[in-house]
Amino acid sequence: MMEQTMSNSSFHVGIIGAGTGGLCLAHGLRKAGVGVTVYERDRHPTDRLQGYRLHISPNGSRALHECLPPDVFRHFVATCGAGNDDFKFLTEKMEQLLAIETEGGSDAVDSHRSASRLVLRQVLLEGLDGMVEFGKTFTRYEETDTGEIVAHFEDGTSASADILVAADGGGSRVRRQFLPDAPRVDTGVFGIAGKFPLTEATAPQVPAELLAGPRLVMARDQSGMFVAPQRFGHGPERSADAGHGSARSGDPFAEESEDYMMWGYSGLWETADVLSKPAPSREELQDFVRERTASWHPGLQKLVELADPATVTLFDIKTSVPIDPWPTKRITLIGDAIHSMTPFRGIGANMALRDASLLAKNLAAAAHGERTPIEAIHAYEAAMIGYGFAAVRSSLKAMELAITKRGISFALTKAAYRVFDAVPPLKRWAFGGLGNA
Repeated sequence: MMEQTMSNSSFHVGIIGAGTGGLCLAHGLRKAGVGVTVYERDRHPTDRLQGYRLHISPNGSRALHECLPPDVFRHFVATCGAGNDDFKFLTEKMEQLLAIETEGGSDAVDSHRSASRLVLRQVLLEGLDGMVEFGKTFTRYEETDTGEIVAHFEDGTSASADILVAADGGGSRVRRQFLPDAPRVDTGVFGIAGKFPLTEATAPQVPAELLAGPRLVMARDQSGMFVAPQRFGHGPERSADAGHGSARSGDPFAEESEDYMMWGYSGLWETADVLSKPAPSREELQDFVRERTASWHPGLQKLVELADPATVTLFDIKTSVPIDPWPTKRITLIGDAIHSMTPFRGIGANMALRDASLLAKNLAAAAHGERTPIEAIHAYEAAMIGYGFAAVRSSLKAMELAITKRGISFALTKAAYRVFDAVPPLKRWAFGGLGNA
Protein backbone atom coordinates (compact mmCIF):
# COMPACT_ATOMS: atom_id res chain seq x y z
CA MET A 1 0.00 0.00 0.00
CA MET A 2 1.20 3.49 -0.73
CA GLU A 3 0.78 4.64 2.87
CA GLN A 4 3.40 2.08 3.91
CA THR A 5 5.99 3.19 1.36
CA MET A 6 5.72 6.98 1.28
CA SER A 7 5.02 9.73 3.77
CA ASN A 8 2.06 12.01 3.33
CA SER A 9 4.26 15.08 3.17
CA SER A 10 6.78 13.87 0.59
CA PHE A 11 5.74 12.35 -2.72
CA HIS A 12 6.28 12.95 -6.39
CA VAL A 13 3.58 12.99 -9.06
CA GLY A 14 4.17 11.95 -12.66
CA ILE A 15 1.71 13.27 -15.26
CA ILE A 16 1.41 11.65 -18.68
CA GLY A 17 0.38 14.33 -21.19
CA ALA A 18 1.05 18.07 -21.45
CA GLY A 19 -2.39 19.14 -22.59
CA THR A 20 -4.69 21.67 -20.94
CA GLY A 21 -5.60 19.46 -17.98
CA GLY A 22 -2.14 18.01 -17.39
CA LEU A 23 -0.41 21.40 -17.35
CA CYS A 24 -3.08 22.97 -15.16
CA LEU A 25 -2.63 20.12 -12.68
CA ALA A 26 1.14 20.57 -12.76
CA HIS A 27 0.74 24.23 -11.83
CA GLY A 28 -1.68 23.40 -9.04
CA LEU A 29 0.72 20.85 -7.56
CA ARG A 30 3.70 23.16 -7.94
CA LYS A 31 1.80 25.93 -6.14
CA ALA A 32 1.12 23.50 -3.27
CA GLY A 33 4.77 22.47 -3.06
CA VAL A 34 4.21 18.96 -4.45
CA GLY A 35 6.94 17.56 -6.68
CA VAL A 36 5.73 16.98 -10.25
CA THR A 37 7.04 16.01 -13.69
CA VAL A 38 5.03 16.03 -16.91
CA TYR A 39 5.87 13.64 -19.75
CA GLU A 40 4.73 14.64 -23.24
CA ARG A 41 4.99 12.68 -26.49
CA ASP A 42 5.47 15.78 -28.67
CA ARG A 43 9.16 16.43 -29.27
CA HIS A 44 8.80 20.20 -28.94
CA PRO A 45 6.16 22.62 -27.59
CA THR A 46 5.47 23.80 -31.16
CA ASP A 47 5.14 20.38 -32.80
CA ARG A 48 1.39 20.70 -33.33
CA LEU A 49 0.82 24.03 -35.02
CA GLN A 50 -2.85 23.49 -35.83
CA GLY A 51 -5.70 23.93 -33.44
CA TYR A 52 -9.03 25.55 -32.81
CA ARG A 53 -10.74 27.59 -30.16
CA LEU A 54 -11.57 26.35 -26.70
CA HIS A 55 -14.52 27.74 -24.81
CA ILE A 56 -13.42 28.37 -21.22
CA SER A 57 -16.47 28.72 -18.99
CA PRO A 58 -16.55 30.55 -15.63
CA ASN A 59 -15.96 27.20 -13.92
CA GLY A 60 -12.96 26.49 -16.15
CA SER A 61 -11.64 29.99 -15.58
CA ARG A 62 -11.94 29.58 -11.82
CA ALA A 63 -10.04 26.30 -11.99
CA LEU A 64 -7.22 28.01 -13.86
CA HIS A 65 -7.24 30.87 -11.37
CA GLU A 66 -6.94 28.41 -8.49
CA CYS A 67 -4.03 26.52 -10.03
CA LEU A 68 -1.97 29.10 -11.91
CA PRO A 69 0.42 31.68 -10.47
CA PRO A 70 -1.07 35.20 -10.74
CA ASP A 71 1.23 36.28 -13.58
CA VAL A 72 0.43 33.21 -15.67
CA PHE A 73 -3.30 33.64 -15.08
CA ARG A 74 -3.05 37.28 -16.20
CA HIS A 75 -1.26 36.11 -19.32
CA PHE A 76 -4.03 33.58 -19.95
CA VAL A 77 -6.62 36.36 -19.77
CA ALA A 78 -4.56 38.64 -22.01
CA THR A 79 -4.19 36.03 -24.74
CA CYS A 80 -7.86 35.02 -24.84
CA GLY A 81 -10.19 36.11 -27.57
CA ALA A 82 -12.94 38.62 -27.07
CA GLY A 83 -15.91 37.24 -25.15
CA ASN A 84 -19.22 36.42 -26.82
CA ASP A 85 -22.57 37.48 -25.44
CA ASP A 86 -24.70 34.67 -26.78
CA PHE A 87 -24.88 31.23 -28.34
CA LYS A 88 -27.49 30.54 -31.00
CA PHE A 89 -29.07 27.54 -32.65
CA LEU A 90 -29.85 28.17 -36.33
CA THR A 91 -31.34 26.24 -39.22
CA GLU A 92 -29.26 25.68 -42.35
CA LYS A 93 -31.12 28.67 -43.83
CA MET A 94 -29.82 30.75 -40.89
CA GLU A 95 -33.25 31.08 -39.29
CA GLN A 96 -32.96 31.50 -35.52
CA LEU A 97 -34.23 28.63 -33.39
CA LEU A 98 -32.91 29.63 -29.98
CA ALA A 99 -30.58 32.26 -28.51
CA ILE A 100 -28.93 31.61 -25.16
CA GLU A 101 -27.30 34.51 -23.34
CA THR A 102 -24.16 33.39 -21.57
CA GLU A 103 -23.88 33.93 -17.85
CA GLY A 104 -20.81 35.03 -15.96
CA GLY A 105 -19.41 38.22 -14.57
CA SER A 106 -17.23 40.72 -16.36
CA ASP A 107 -14.23 40.23 -14.08
CA ALA A 108 -11.16 38.28 -15.11
CA VAL A 109 -12.09 35.14 -13.19
CA ASP A 110 -15.83 34.60 -13.37
CA SER A 111 -16.14 35.01 -17.14
CA HIS A 112 -16.56 33.16 -20.39
CA ARG A 113 -13.36 33.09 -22.42
CA SER A 114 -12.41 32.02 -25.92
CA ALA A 115 -8.88 30.61 -26.06
CA SER A 116 -6.69 29.29 -28.82
CA ARG A 117 -5.81 25.72 -27.87
CA LEU A 118 -2.22 26.17 -28.99
CA VAL A 119 -1.65 29.56 -27.39
CA LEU A 120 -3.18 28.29 -24.14
CA ARG A 121 -0.71 25.43 -24.12
CA GLN A 122 2.16 27.89 -24.62
CA VAL A 123 0.89 30.00 -21.72
CA LEU A 124 0.47 26.98 -19.45
CA LEU A 125 4.07 25.95 -20.04
CA GLU A 126 5.26 29.18 -18.41
CA GLY A 127 6.75 28.66 -14.96
CA LEU A 128 7.17 24.91 -15.45
CA ASP A 129 10.79 24.99 -16.58
CA GLY A 130 12.47 21.68 -15.86
CA MET A 131 9.14 20.04 -15.02
CA VAL A 132 8.02 19.10 -18.54
CA GLU A 133 9.92 16.50 -20.57
CA PHE A 134 9.14 16.37 -24.29
CA GLY A 135 9.70 13.44 -26.64
CA LYS A 136 8.40 10.97 -24.06
CA THR A 137 5.81 8.65 -25.61
CA PHE A 138 4.33 6.51 -22.84
CA THR A 139 4.11 2.76 -23.49
CA ARG A 140 3.30 1.11 -20.15
CA TYR A 141 3.70 1.34 -16.40
CA GLU A 142 4.64 -1.12 -13.70
CA GLU A 143 3.93 -1.12 -9.99
CA THR A 144 7.00 -1.96 -7.93
CA ASP A 145 7.36 -3.69 -4.58
CA THR A 146 8.61 -0.43 -3.11
CA GLY A 147 5.33 1.29 -3.93
CA GLU A 148 6.62 3.38 -6.82
CA ILE A 149 5.03 3.52 -10.25
CA VAL A 150 7.52 3.22 -13.11
CA ALA A 151 6.47 4.70 -16.44
CA HIS A 152 8.19 3.35 -19.56
CA PHE A 153 8.63 5.28 -22.80
CA GLU A 154 9.23 4.41 -26.44
CA ASP A 155 12.78 5.78 -26.37
CA GLY A 156 13.77 3.08 -23.89
CA THR A 157 13.85 5.36 -20.86
CA SER A 158 11.72 5.13 -17.73
CA ALA A 159 10.76 7.36 -14.83
CA SER A 160 9.52 6.69 -11.32
CA ALA A 161 6.77 8.48 -9.40
CA ASP A 162 4.77 7.88 -6.27
CA ILE A 163 1.52 8.76 -8.07
CA LEU A 164 0.84 8.50 -11.80
CA VAL A 165 -1.83 10.66 -13.45
CA ALA A 166 -3.14 9.95 -16.94
CA ALA A 167 -3.75 13.21 -18.81
CA ASP A 168 -3.04 11.70 -22.22
CA GLY A 169 -6.38 12.28 -23.91
CA GLY A 170 -9.11 10.11 -25.35
CA GLY A 171 -6.69 7.48 -26.67
CA SER A 172 -5.01 7.21 -23.26
CA ARG A 173 -2.51 4.36 -23.08
CA VAL A 174 -2.57 4.62 -19.30
CA ARG A 175 -6.33 3.99 -19.29
CA ARG A 176 -5.98 1.00 -21.62
CA GLN A 177 -3.68 -0.68 -19.10
CA PHE A 178 -5.28 0.55 -15.88
CA LEU A 179 -8.97 0.32 -16.87
CA PRO A 180 -9.13 -2.01 -19.90
CA ASP A 181 -12.92 -2.23 -19.57
CA ALA A 182 -13.37 1.54 -19.99
CA PRO A 183 -13.19 2.04 -23.75
CA ARG A 184 -14.32 4.84 -26.01
CA VAL A 185 -16.92 3.88 -28.60
CA ASP A 186 -17.81 5.21 -32.04
CA THR A 187 -20.87 7.44 -32.20
CA GLY A 188 -21.35 6.96 -35.93
CA VAL A 189 -20.69 10.67 -36.44
CA PHE A 190 -17.74 12.33 -38.17
CA GLY A 191 -16.50 15.91 -38.17
CA ILE A 192 -14.69 18.01 -40.75
CA ALA A 193 -13.26 21.32 -39.57
CA GLY A 194 -11.63 24.29 -41.25
CA LYS A 195 -10.76 27.91 -40.61
CA PHE A 196 -9.53 31.12 -42.25
CA PRO A 197 -8.14 34.46 -41.05
CA LEU A 198 -10.58 37.29 -40.45
CA THR A 199 -9.02 40.15 -42.39
CA GLU A 200 -10.18 43.33 -44.08
CA ALA A 201 -10.75 41.19 -47.17
CA THR A 202 -12.55 38.19 -45.63
CA ALA A 203 -14.56 39.67 -42.73
CA PRO A 204 -17.01 41.61 -44.97
CA GLN A 205 -17.84 38.34 -46.73
CA VAL A 206 -19.06 36.77 -43.48
CA PRO A 207 -22.64 37.56 -42.35
CA ALA A 208 -22.73 39.74 -39.23
CA GLU A 209 -24.89 37.09 -37.56
CA LEU A 210 -22.04 34.58 -37.76
CA LEU A 211 -19.45 37.08 -36.54
CA ALA A 212 -21.46 37.83 -33.40
CA GLY A 213 -20.73 34.59 -31.54
CA PRO A 214 -20.80 30.79 -31.61
CA ARG A 215 -23.59 29.25 -33.69
CA LEU A 216 -24.78 25.66 -34.01
CA VAL A 217 -26.54 24.91 -37.28
CA MET A 218 -29.10 22.10 -37.17
CA ALA A 219 -29.84 20.94 -40.72
CA ARG A 220 -32.68 18.69 -41.86
CA ASP A 221 -30.49 16.01 -43.44
CA GLN A 222 -28.83 14.67 -40.27
CA SER A 223 -25.94 17.05 -40.48
CA GLY A 224 -24.91 20.22 -38.74
CA MET A 225 -22.20 22.82 -38.41
CA PHE A 226 -20.60 24.62 -35.49
CA VAL A 227 -19.40 28.12 -36.37
CA ALA A 228 -17.36 30.46 -34.16
CA PRO A 229 -15.24 33.58 -34.57
CA GLN A 230 -11.99 33.88 -32.63
CA ARG A 231 -11.30 37.58 -32.16
CA PHE A 232 -8.60 39.08 -30.01
CA GLY A 233 -8.40 42.46 -28.35
CA HIS A 234 -5.35 44.44 -29.39
CA GLY A 235 -5.52 47.31 -26.92
CA PRO A 236 -2.70 48.50 -24.62
CA GLU A 237 -3.50 46.03 -21.83
CA ARG A 238 -3.40 43.04 -24.14
CA SER A 239 -0.29 44.25 -25.97
CA ALA A 240 1.65 44.73 -22.76
CA ASP A 241 0.71 41.43 -21.18
CA ALA A 242 0.29 39.21 -24.22
CA GLY A 243 3.75 39.96 -25.50
CA HIS A 244 5.41 38.33 -22.49
CA GLY A 245 6.47 34.96 -23.87
CA SER A 246 3.29 34.73 -25.86
CA ALA A 247 2.26 33.72 -29.32
CA ARG A 248 2.48 37.31 -30.51
CA SER A 249 6.21 37.43 -29.83
CA GLY A 250 6.95 33.83 -30.82
CA ASP A 251 6.98 33.24 -34.56
CA PRO A 252 5.54 29.66 -34.53
CA PHE A 253 2.38 30.88 -32.83
CA ALA A 254 2.00 34.34 -34.32
CA GLU A 255 -0.83 33.20 -36.60
CA GLU A 256 -2.71 31.79 -33.62
CA SER A 257 -3.05 35.24 -32.05
CA GLU A 258 -4.71 36.74 -35.12
CA ASP A 259 -8.48 36.85 -35.63
CA TYR A 260 -9.97 33.88 -37.45
CA MET A 261 -13.22 32.11 -38.22
CA MET A 262 -13.63 28.39 -37.70
CA TRP A 263 -16.32 25.92 -38.70
CA GLY A 264 -16.93 22.26 -38.03
CA TYR A 265 -19.31 20.25 -40.22
CA SER A 266 -20.67 16.97 -38.84
CA GLY A 267 -22.72 14.13 -40.26
CA LEU A 268 -23.26 10.38 -40.22
CA TRP A 269 -20.53 8.04 -41.42
CA GLU A 270 -23.16 5.82 -43.03
CA THR A 271 -24.06 8.61 -45.44
CA ALA A 272 -20.46 9.48 -46.39
CA ASP A 273 -18.85 6.52 -48.12
CA VAL A 274 -16.42 8.81 -49.92
CA LEU A 275 -14.78 9.67 -46.61
CA SER A 276 -14.00 6.02 -45.93
CA LYS A 277 -11.62 5.87 -48.87
CA PRO A 278 -7.91 5.76 -47.98
CA ALA A 279 -6.63 9.16 -46.90
CA PRO A 280 -8.91 11.67 -48.64
CA SER A 281 -6.98 14.85 -49.31
CA ARG A 282 -7.78 18.11 -47.53
CA GLU A 283 -9.10 19.49 -50.81
CA GLU A 284 -11.39 16.47 -51.19
CA LEU A 285 -12.70 16.99 -47.66
CA GLN A 286 -13.44 20.63 -48.41
CA ASP A 287 -15.20 19.69 -51.67
CA PHE A 288 -17.28 17.13 -49.77
CA VAL A 289 -18.52 19.82 -47.35
CA ARG A 290 -19.19 22.17 -50.26
CA GLU A 291 -21.42 19.55 -51.86
CA ARG A 292 -23.23 18.76 -48.60
CA THR A 293 -23.98 22.43 -47.92
CA ALA A 294 -24.92 23.42 -51.48
CA SER A 295 -28.54 24.10 -50.46
CA TRP A 296 -27.63 25.99 -47.27
CA HIS A 297 -27.64 29.72 -46.74
CA PRO A 298 -25.00 31.41 -48.94
CA GLY A 299 -23.33 32.87 -45.86
CA LEU A 300 -22.63 29.40 -44.48
CA GLN A 301 -21.42 28.20 -47.87
CA LYS A 302 -19.02 31.15 -47.95
CA LEU A 303 -17.32 29.94 -44.76
CA VAL A 304 -16.45 26.65 -46.41
CA GLU A 305 -15.26 28.39 -49.55
CA LEU A 306 -12.96 30.77 -47.64
CA ALA A 307 -11.29 28.03 -45.57
CA ASP A 308 -7.61 27.44 -46.22
CA PRO A 309 -7.38 23.79 -47.39
CA ALA A 310 -4.29 23.37 -45.20
CA THR A 311 -6.53 23.76 -42.12
CA VAL A 312 -9.23 21.27 -43.16
CA THR A 313 -9.19 18.08 -41.09
CA LEU A 314 -11.37 14.98 -40.68
CA PHE A 315 -11.98 13.41 -37.29
CA ASP A 316 -14.06 10.62 -35.83
CA ILE A 317 -16.37 11.54 -32.95
CA LYS A 318 -16.21 9.07 -30.09
CA THR A 319 -17.50 8.99 -26.55
CA SER A 320 -16.59 7.27 -23.31
CA VAL A 321 -18.92 4.73 -21.73
CA PRO A 322 -19.80 5.45 -18.08
CA ILE A 323 -18.30 2.85 -15.78
CA ASP A 324 -18.64 1.89 -12.14
CA PRO A 325 -16.09 3.10 -9.57
CA TRP A 326 -12.86 1.10 -9.47
CA PRO A 327 -10.58 0.24 -6.54
CA THR A 328 -8.49 3.29 -5.73
CA LYS A 329 -4.77 2.96 -6.41
CA ARG A 330 -1.83 5.31 -6.91
CA ILE A 331 -2.85 5.70 -10.55
CA THR A 332 -5.65 8.05 -11.55
CA LEU A 333 -6.96 9.90 -14.60
CA ILE A 334 -8.18 13.35 -15.61
CA GLY A 335 -9.99 14.86 -18.58
CA ASP A 336 -10.50 12.95 -21.81
CA ALA A 337 -8.32 10.13 -20.51
CA ILE A 338 -11.32 9.00 -18.45
CA HIS A 339 -14.46 10.90 -19.52
CA SER A 340 -13.98 11.69 -23.21
CA MET A 341 -17.11 13.29 -24.65
CA THR A 342 -18.51 14.54 -27.93
CA PRO A 343 -17.76 18.21 -28.73
CA PHE A 344 -21.43 19.16 -29.03
CA ARG A 345 -21.59 20.96 -25.70
CA GLY A 346 -18.08 22.35 -25.87
CA ILE A 347 -17.28 21.48 -22.25
CA GLY A 348 -14.50 18.90 -22.51
CA ALA A 349 -11.68 21.32 -21.66
CA ASN A 350 -13.64 22.72 -18.71
CA MET A 351 -14.15 19.23 -17.32
CA ALA A 352 -10.39 18.59 -17.57
CA LEU A 353 -9.67 21.86 -15.77
CA ARG A 354 -12.20 21.00 -13.06
CA ASP A 355 -10.50 17.62 -12.63
CA ALA A 356 -7.08 19.24 -12.41
CA SER A 357 -8.15 21.76 -9.78
CA LEU A 358 -9.91 19.17 -7.61
CA LEU A 359 -7.08 16.63 -7.80
CA ALA A 360 -4.50 19.31 -7.04
CA LYS A 361 -6.45 20.37 -3.93
CA ASN A 362 -6.80 16.80 -2.71
CA LEU A 363 -3.15 15.92 -3.26
CA ALA A 364 -2.11 19.18 -1.61
CA ALA A 365 -4.14 18.11 1.45
CA ALA A 366 -2.28 14.80 1.42
CA ALA A 367 1.06 16.57 1.15
CA HIS A 368 0.12 18.65 4.21
CA GLY A 369 -0.73 15.52 6.20
CA GLU A 370 -4.50 16.14 6.28
CA ARG A 371 -5.29 12.79 4.65
CA THR A 372 -3.45 9.89 3.08
CA PRO A 373 -2.70 9.97 -0.66
CA ILE A 374 -5.07 7.06 -1.24
CA GLU A 375 -7.85 8.90 0.59
CA ALA A 376 -7.11 12.02 -1.47
CA ILE A 377 -7.31 10.15 -4.77
CA HIS A 378 -10.42 8.25 -3.72
CA ALA A 379 -12.26 11.47 -2.81
CA TYR A 380 -11.28 12.98 -6.15
CA GLU A 381 -12.43 9.95 -8.12
CA ALA A 382 -15.73 9.69 -6.26
CA ALA A 383 -16.61 13.27 -7.27
CA MET A 384 -15.09 13.12 -10.76
CA ILE A 385 -16.94 9.99 -11.80
CA GLY A 386 -20.23 11.69 -10.93
CA TYR A 387 -19.83 15.04 -12.68
CA GLY A 388 -17.53 13.74 -15.42
CA PHE A 389 -19.84 11.07 -16.77
CA ALA A 390 -22.85 13.36 -16.33
CA ALA A 391 -21.04 15.64 -18.80
CA VAL A 392 -20.44 12.65 -21.10
CA ARG A 393 -24.16 11.85 -21.13
CA SER A 394 -25.11 15.48 -21.62
CA SER A 395 -22.69 15.88 -24.55
CA LEU A 396 -23.94 12.67 -26.16
CA LYS A 397 -27.55 13.85 -25.84
CA ALA A 398 -26.61 17.17 -27.45
CA MET A 399 -25.07 15.30 -30.39
CA GLU A 400 -28.16 13.14 -30.78
CA LEU A 401 -30.41 16.21 -30.84
CA ALA A 402 -28.15 17.94 -33.37
CA ILE A 403 -27.34 15.04 -35.71
CA THR A 404 -28.63 11.53 -35.13
CA LYS A 405 -32.26 12.04 -34.14
CA ARG A 406 -34.50 13.13 -36.98
CA GLY A 407 -38.10 12.71 -38.09
CA ILE A 408 -40.75 13.74 -35.62
CA SER A 409 -38.28 14.11 -32.73
CA PHE A 410 -36.18 16.61 -34.70
CA ALA A 411 -39.27 18.61 -35.69
CA LEU A 412 -40.41 18.66 -32.07
CA THR A 413 -36.95 19.78 -30.92
CA LYS A 414 -36.93 22.71 -33.33
CA ALA A 415 -40.47 23.64 -32.35
CA ALA A 416 -39.55 23.49 -28.67
CA TYR A 417 -36.49 25.69 -29.23
CA ARG A 418 -38.66 28.29 -30.93
CA VAL A 419 -41.09 28.24 -28.00
CA PHE A 420 -38.27 28.61 -25.47
CA ASP A 421 -36.82 31.45 -27.53
CA ALA A 422 -40.13 33.30 -27.47
CA VAL A 423 -40.68 32.92 -23.71
CA PRO A 424 -37.62 34.25 -21.80
CA PRO A 425 -38.61 32.92 -18.33
CA LEU A 426 -39.08 29.45 -19.81
CA LYS A 427 -35.75 29.72 -21.63
CA ARG A 428 -33.91 30.73 -18.44
CA TRP A 429 -35.45 27.77 -16.63
CA ALA A 430 -34.46 25.29 -19.34
CA PHE A 431 -31.07 26.61 -20.43
CA GLY A 432 -29.86 28.90 -17.66
CA GLY A 433 -26.71 26.93 -16.85
CA LEU A 434 -25.88 25.64 -20.30
CA GLY A 435 -22.66 27.54 -20.81
CA ASN A 436 -21.26 27.31 -17.28
CA ALA A 437 -20.16 23.67 -17.07
